[in-house]
Order: sequence, then structure tokens, then C-alpha cells
Amino acid sequence: MKHERWSIALVSFVLGFMVVTQYKMTQQNIDENIRLQRTGDLAVQLTAVQKERDDLLKQVEYMKSQGVSDGGIADEQLKLRAGLTNVKGKGVSVTIEDSSAPIQSGENPNLYIIHDEDILRVVNELRAGGAEAIAINDQRLIGTSEIRCSGPTITVNGKVFGAPFIVTAIGDPDTLNSALTLRGGVVDSLKHWGIKVTVKKEQSVAVPAFTGTFKSDYLQPNEQGGKG
Repeated sequence: MKHERWSIALVSFVLGFMVVTQYKMTQQNIDENIRLQRTGDLAVQLTAVQKERDDLLKQVEYMKSQGVSDGGIADEQLKLRAGLTNVKGKGVSVTIEDSSAPIQSGENPNLYIIHDEDILRVVNELRAGGAEAIAINDQRLIGTSEIRCSGPTITVNGKVFGAPFIVTAIGDPDTLNSALTLRGGVVDSLKHWGIKVTVKKEQSVAVPAFTGTFKSDYLQPNEQGGKG
């Protein structure tokens, strides 16, 4: 009987030792899993923060490129958009020459020479085609530029020019070319009278800065916006 009690006690001790050991191992596994899970969570959070940082840096760079975060950059962007800097880029050059066709009896000879309205039509088509900068005989066009006839010559920015006229524009060459040469468009119309129009797509075209004068005798700042 005494031997049986010792046997039971020994078995109980062994079982207890096994239970305690298994519990410790299980707890260690749980702790390790929690640690790994927390590490994975931290890695995910770190990746998210890094992405947010990169996105913010991209926004900052974009804002700088638009001239909204730095005074110097803003001034340069304003000058660029106002046409006060020399620029270059892909685009087209358009050469327009008076007609050399013989004038038929009874026809108006003015139909065979270039007028301001012809140049304006070319300019308007270029603008509609997305031109970002335009010049006529190296005279940069801005919002106040005038294009008007003076007999057989044309005045641009106060300067007088005779034919041929060379219009340069910066923008997508294919789009600008299509805007001018579409069927029934301005080029077709001018060619009907023998006026020669040559459109050339350019990989690099230079458009100079506006060099005229600004006149503002009546302009005044208005802090009330559209109200008087």
C-alpha cells in the first residue's frame, strides 16, 4: 500500500512538472506571437507614415513649382505667365507671305495681301490649340498686344512690319499644326487667295519676352473684388 502511494505521488509530480513546463512554453509562444504581431503593426504604421511624408514632399514640390511657397519662385512664375521672360519649347513656326498669283480683272487686290484679321485668325487658332506663348516677328503677344493694319503693313506692339510674317508658338506641335491645317480652316482659307502659309513643327522654338510698355492710367486696385 505504501508502495502504491509513492507511485501515485511520483506520477502526480511528473504530471505537475509537465503541466508547468507546457504552460511556460505556451506562455512564451504567446508572448513571442504578440511581439511579432506588434512588430508587424509597427512596420505597417512606419510604411504608412513614410508614404504620407513622401506625399507631403510631393505636394511641397508641386506648390513650389506653382510659385506659391517662395517669394522668388512666385515672382518668376508671374513673370513667366505675364510674358516677361524669354521662353523656349516644342511648338510650331508659321510663315505667311503675300500672294504671288496674278490678280484677275475686276478683283480687289487687297484680297491677295495679308491683313490684320488674317494674322488674328492664325493667332486665335493657335490659342485654341493650347499655345502657351506666341510671337509675331519676334514680338511677344500678351493681353494688351495690338495687331492692326496700316496699309500693306501690320503693327504689333507699336512696331510696324511688312510681309512675310513669322508666327512662332510654343505648345504641342501636333495639336497646333492640326488647329491651323484642319480642312476648311484658316490655312485653307488663305491659300484660296494664293497667300502662302507654311506651318512647320519644331522640336525647339524660341519666343522672346515682351519688351513693350505697360500703360495703366485708369487701373486701380480694388479690394472689394468685383464690386465697385
